Amino acid sequence: MKLPNGHRADLGSKLEEYSLKMNNDIHMHDVVVLLDDMPAKHFETGQPLMLRRGQVGTVVMTYDGPAFEVEFAGRDGRAYALLPVAVEKLMPLKDMPELVPA
Repeated sequence: MKLPNGHRADLGSKLEEYSLKMNNDIHMHDVVVLLDDMPAKHFETGQPLMLRRGQVGTVVMTYDGPAFEVEFAGRDGRAYALLPVAVEKLMPLKDMPELVPA
């Protein structure tokens, strides 16, 4: 890819760098949101589901690779889906502001 200033960008390495950064930002028990729709099966019944962009889940297992096991549960706390999700399809939710130096 050619950038306006004449430099070349290696898109593959940029995506890998972003993925590694995101992987370091997501940890066990973090609340995350899906960035894309994903098909899934109901945790208990096996019925097909479509998890939509914006669906909120909790990281319940981390892998060495670029994915996390994410549990999606209803307001009653009962899980309805549990599946591995690639890091580039997740965004961690923040509940506290970041402090910046004055």
